[in-house]
This record gives sequence, structure tokens and C-alpha cells, in this order.
Amino acid sequence: MTYPNAVKLVDGLSQVDPEPNIGRLLLDADKLTSADVERVVQLQKTENLRFGEAAIKLGLIAEADLQHVLSHQFSYTYLAPGEGHFSPELIAAYEPFGDKAEQVRALRSQLMLRWFSNRHKTLTIAGINAGDGASYLAANLAVVFSQLGERTLLIDADLRRPRQHVLFNLGNRPGLSELLTGRVNVSAVTRIPAFPNLSVLTAGAVPPNPAELLSRAATPIKLEDLAEHYDVILIDTSAAHDSADAEMVAARTGAALLVLRQDHTQLAAAAAFQANLASAGAVLIGTVLNRF
Repeated sequence: MTYPNAVKLVDGLSQVDPEPNIGRLLLDADKLTSADVERVVQLQKTENLRFGEAAIKLGLIAEADLQHVLSHQFSYTYLAPGEGHFSPELIAAYEPFGDKAEQVRALRSQLMLRWFSNRHKTLTIAGINAGDGASYLAANLAVVFSQLGERTLLIDADLRRPRQHVLFNLGNRPGLSELLTGRVNVSAVTRIPAFPNLSVLTAGAVPPNPAELLSRAATPIKLEDLAEHYDVILIDTSAAHDSADAEMVAARTGAALLVLRQDHTQLAAAAAFQANLASAGAVLIGTVLNRF
């Protein structure tokens, strides 16, 4: 497709349609100067290129710079390396066009079809052993659901070895453990400014009695209350090998997604977890083989 020649300059930006904002976004990101924009506009006139294509051809920006600003135009938020100061394990945030992120998005599609499209809003993410990748997967699923425009809440219910506060660089702040004891309210939920549709409830202080906290029948807040404000709630849990925490949480959400680590997780342990879920009245909606 070709574009008409630039007809007017306002503050150094071409009024070429349909991409009038690319130059402004690149300026705001300090990727171009006003003089650079004028050079780009001249090349647009000469060779009938898109603004971004012309900037790349002149060597002023890289393809990654263009993809980053285009994401803002299409409301598809992701981050440049180092931006946000999150863990590099958030590949959906920092490497959204890579194979790993694509596999997470494929999993998101399956979950939308098999669980969330049936008026369900909450899902437990569980692993058999610590290090199987459940926290990693939960965090990246939360990012891709938010990128889809779903109001997403990620809850760190691993009250033994919590990780979400590290992945999202949230520090040691009050979270689920304090909420379960009535010491804080829903204000403990933290919105992630880099992803407008994403909020995180950290685990909070590691308590001496995580099983008792998670199994309480009466708590200051219920998942049903949170579900009124979110489209998707993902709950990261402790390793099933270490405790029955994941089963208790899954009994409340109704379902779990089990993460298995290749060449590490024993299938007998996975089968036992599924049987325990069934006894608790929950279903195992699928398993994920983590090769990362």
C-alpha cells in the first residue's frame, strides 16, 4: 500500500496518514530528534514509504524500536529491555514475538476456549515440585491475558516460597497472608502501570501456618468478591509435593492447570495430584510440559 506525500509539518511531524503518530511516539521515546523526523519525511516523499520503514532505511531506528511504538498504537503493551525493571523471566513482556511467548499465547487460547468462556473466572496454576515453572507460567499467562484486554488479577498463594513479588519487582509488601488475617483489605492489590489491565496480589509475609490460612472457611474476602472486578484471576500455588495447599486452592477455584517439568516431574506424582483434585471436587483442565 502507498501513502500520499506529506503536505504539512506541525512541530516537525508529518501529517501523513494513516500513521500520524509514529513520529511523535518515536520522539517521545527519544529514538528520533526533530531533525531526524524531517529526514524521514523527505524520504517518505521520495520513495513513498511508511514512516517507520523510512526511519529504518535511514538507519535511525531498529526494527525493534518500530515494533515497540506500534504496540502503543494497537494497544498491545510490551516492554523494551530493562523497562519496568521486571524479571527477564517475563518473556511475554520483554520478548513478545519470540517462540516462548507464542506458546504462552497458544495456551491462553486453549484456556479461553476450555475454561474462561464458560463463565469461569478463576484458575489455579500448580506444579508438582518447586522449580517446575508454575510461577513462571502464571506470571506470563497473566501478562498475555492482560495484553488481550482482559482485566487480569494474579494472586500469589504460594505462602511458602513466593516468587511473584520478585518477578514483578514489587518488593516485600503486604499481600495475601495479611489479607487472609484481616490486616489489610483489597487495597493490597497492586496495579501494574506498564500493563493497564494487570493487577497483582503478592503473597505478603510468609506465615508459620500457610495451610491453616488457606483452608479457613471464613476469610475477610472471597474470590467471588474479587471476580466482580476482574475477567481472569490466576492463582499461583505452592508445589504439590510439599503440601496440600494447591489442592485446597484448586477446590475453591474449581480447576487447576498442572505444570510438569520435562525430565524432572514424575508421572505418578502428577496422577496422584489429579486424583486428589477429583476428591476435592475440582478438575484438572490440562497439563503443560515445561521445557524452558
